[in-house]
Amino acid sequence: MPEKFDTSSNYWDTRYQLGGTSGSGSYGRLAELKAEVINNFVETNNVLSVIEFGSGDGNQLTLARYPAYLGLDVSKEAVAACQARFQDDPSKRFGLVSDRHGETAELSMSLDVVYHLVEDAVFHSYMADLFNAATRFVIVYSSDKEEQTPAPHVRHRKFTNWVSVQRPDFQLHEHIPNRYPFDVDDPNNTSFADFFVFAKIKAS
Repeated sequence: MPEKFDTSSNYWDTRYQLGGTSGSGSYGRLAELKAEVINNFVETNNVLSVIEFGSGDGNQLTLARYPAYLGLDVSKEAVAACQARFQDDPSKRFGLVSDRHGETAELSMSLDVVYHLVEDAVFHSYMADLFNAATRFVIVYSSDKEEQTPAPHVRHRKFTNWVSVQRPDFQLHEHIPNRYPFDVDDPNNTSFADFFVFAKIKAS
């Protein structure tokens, strides 16, 4: 873990440089739950392309079944690690968020990221990119409440309010509560994040 916090992006890049991971949510039964829900959604809705904002160390992706995938992250370290890890899989590509050139996908995803965007400007920019990249659906796996925390890299946000105001062209299609709700006595196997699925409203 980084010794001090300055910005969200520097925190995560330093964390990966020091050998850290994307966190417990990308491992064990929480990773399996995310894979189960999203893989089923992709298959059921015949989603052909996926873009993820915050692809991290790629461990979650090892459980994924996506026809085509683009993973974006703020960390050069994480992007390089994923490129090496999946170098023999042509269905997966990776890059820095700052290098994105308007790429879109049928499904745009944010998994365990929103509550790490502690700066307001970073949050608003991230959410805009996330929804601008989606042609059909957006899936956000996050908490949805306003709450500060003692951890400098965690800030809970009522992000659905942002969607209602900023992206009325998307409606909440489904809310799936976490099968393993947060338990302070078992933080590595439980989570305060739920699944929020948004569908783009077709123009009449």
